[in-house]
Amino acid sequence: MKKIILAIDSFKGCLTSAEVGQCVEQTIKEQIPYCQVIPLAVSDGGEGILDILVKATQGHFITIEAHDPLMRIRKARYGVSGDGKTAIIEMAEINGLPLVPEKERDPMKTTTYGTGELIADALKRGYRNFLVGIGGSATNDAGLGMLQALGAKLYDGEKLLEGYGGQTMGQVNRIDTNGILAGLEESSFVVACDVHNPFCGPQGAAYVFGAQKGGTPAQLAILDKAMYSLSAIIEKTTGKKVKELQGGGAAGGLGAAFYAFMHAQLKPGINLMLDAVGFDNYLDGTDLVITGEGKADSQTLQGKVPAGVLERANRHSVPVALLAGKIEDKDQLKKAGFKFLLQTSPDTLSLPEAMKPKIAWENIRRATLSLLKSVSPQSADFQSSKSEQTSA
Repeated sequence: MKKIILAIDSFKGCLTSAEVGQCVEQTIKEQIPYCQVIPLAVSDGGEGILDILVKATQGHFITIEAHDPLMRIRKARYGVSGDGKTAIIEMAEINGLPLVPEKERDPMKTTTYGTGELIADALKRGYRNFLVGIGGSATNDAGLGMLQALGAKLYDGEKLLEGYGGQTMGQVNRIDTNGILAGLEESSFVVACDVHNPFCGPQGAAYVFGAQKGGTPAQLAILDKAMYSLSAIIEKTTGKKVKELQGGGAAGGLGAAFYAFMHAQLKPGINLMLDAVGFDNYLDGTDLVITGEGKADSQTLQGKVPAGVLERANRHSVPVALLAGKIEDKDQLKKAGFKFLLQTSPDTLSLPEAMKPKIAWENIRRATLSLLKSVSPQSADFQSSKSEQTSA
């Protein structure tokens, strides 16, 4: 092993992409000191995309006060690219799932209003190009909260609706965009999606992701039914069909709102990230790529970081190892092309314990050691570096 690339997503709520990469890099260098290790912080459009893109473009941050998923005021950042032309927004910065304690998670109540406030602030400062990452949301309101923050009004008949959250969707029968903020129509939006799911239906936002946002089975049925009806209202208002839009279900339907009301391009977030960090440029002469995320399963193959990394590495015939706290659907992941699957957390370890940073760090370290032995169990590289370490 002479060259290894690390392109690992965050272990959400536990360790950042950079922290996971640091742990793996240290472990490799301890065992194979002369191995060139290239750590690249990556994200699929959710947590981390803001910091990574601002750093990659040598930009800067702007901090304002905005509303979190439960309409509580808190400070939040967005970025400006180094050339000063693009506002970089991470919706998870203000409306992300980690901002809501587990006991308070409820997609009927959580809103994307704060995301709209970040966009509004950037508009008022004169920015007209936007790159928005919408992964990791706590919401399932189809982006209605964002639209409200940008000046749209929601009506039930002649009654103006003033509530927020997923519960509002079923009440809406008209969306008035006449009061939308100046500058929005002339702005361009590229939206980084972390999933391909449609707006509604069995594979839509509510049924696939609503439970992890606190939704009960009864609530998921209500939300999906409301989104089905809302898709017709959105089409009537904008002329855009969103019901089966690929990526329309991202962030609880926020992807569809961007597409329909902001004429946004929905793109896989991981491809934007890999281009930004120059991933393909490092692949020549690489022996192994290590990727991963907090939990890997069949959804990993639907636009997540490991899937994007695997696709790029396959083009150069570089083997890929998948590292994750928990791994399910192993046969599907193997069939997709991952050469090694490494679950860092023992099945006997509870999730709260597994997510403690110190414990996660040690588990990642152990999994990395196991990987190195699997890659070349008899290699002179590994054995000699082990003996050198012991003799030292």
